[in-house]
Amino acid sequence: MDNIEFIVNIIHLTIRDENMTVTRHGLSIGIERVNDDFFLTLKAIGKLTHQDYQVITPMIDAAVKEVDSPRIKAIFDVTEMQGWELRAAWDDFKLGLKHGSEFEKIAIYGNKNWQETIAKIGSWFISGEVQYFEEYQKAFAWLNE
Repeated sequence: MDNIEFIVNIIHLTIRDENMTVTRHGLSIGIERVNDDFFLTLKAIGKLTHQDYQVITPMIDAAVKEVDSPRIKAIFDVTEMQGWELRAAWDDFKLGLKHGSEFEKIAIYGNKNWQETIAKIGSWFISGEVQYFEEYQKAFAWLNE
């Protein structure tokens, strides 16, 4: 059984003025491959930027390239996400178009109404199933059905 796992954290921390205002944003990604099945975990924090996608996109591309006809199951934790910069939203759209046919299931775990709406829109560009959940355990259970 071929099992490869790696986790990457791309979190940017900005400290502003003497009041220590802190701005965090970025992505964490975990990829586990068992034979030809991919399990992808993503967590978004803050407002995502074009630079975040410049780092994460080649990693996803490289991981998917290694498998013939990948069928990816993903869970995307957006509970700490505040949105995208315009260019980052475009990057996300392009990433979805590029790999959309390779996703079997995507579970979106969030806690805001706009996140559920984004999940519905995103499902238009993904060939697999996309579901929104407000409980992580239910998202994970659905993903593994």
